[in-house]
Amino acid sequence: MDFLTVSNVHHTYFSKKAVTEALSNIHLSIEKGEFVSFIGPSGCGKTTLLSIIAGLFEPTVGSVKIEGQEVFGNDSLSIGYMLQQDYLFPWKTIEENITLGLKLQNKEKEDQLLASKLLNDVGLPTIEKKYPRELSGGMRQRVALARTLAVDPKILLLDEPFSALDYQSKLKLEDLVSKMLKEYGKTAILVTHDIGEAIAMSDRIFLFSPRPGRLYRTFEVPEEIRKLTPFEARGHSSYSSLFQIIWKELESLEQQ
Repeated sequence: MDFLTVSNVHHTYFSKKAVTEALSNIHLSIEKGEFVSFIGPSGCGKTTLLSIIAGLFEPTVGSVKIEGQEVFGNDSLSIGYMLQQDYLFPWKTIEENITLGLKLQNKEKEDQLLASKLLNDVGLPTIEKKYPRELSGGMRQRVALARTLAVDPKILLLDEPFSALDYQSKLKLEDLVSKMLKEYGKTAILVTHDIGEAIAMSDRIFLFSPRPGRLYRTFEVPEEIRKLTPFEARGHSSYSSLFQIIWKELESLEQQ
């Protein structure tokens, strides 16, 4: 059985002045431990679909299930969400930020040890008592990753989490996230405008057409790329050819 299934999802936004169809007839499935990316023209509904998968709101039509359980309204499912901004609480220490989710779930017993382990895993040992203002943007995103993993989410949803970083920090964080998700055996979905990032990090790439967003094409990333780190993947010959194919498809969609 597939780990995550999106079945016949349509979504429409209603306002006093307009009705906007954001998504139409979305069907897709993701296997446990798989890393996939959503790409497509601006306004094609990628983030809307990610929010529906997160259970933040119910689709107008259709369903999203994780291991057979409906996502919307299901408080028993732990879903991790990383955004472009880290949203760390500035008045709390790094340790307190990481363990906040555990406190909300009444799972505080080993939170201090877990915080130390996760910080060590993301390459930031001994900063538990520091505050977010004392860290760089890349370091703050590493803390955000540790905070997300602390609650042992079923799936990790990444909405352009690297886009605000300088290029060097972005590449380093891509490698770290890829390594951590493999070590922790996590399933992940990345929303990005960066074709190269999608290729370097993913097992599969879902390309969406312009609004209303429809699943236009699915690309399988070659195994010889998948077994490399994201940084190494960018130097592989198969990377360039796949980049050109996706680039041309995206260009044609944006001109429609």
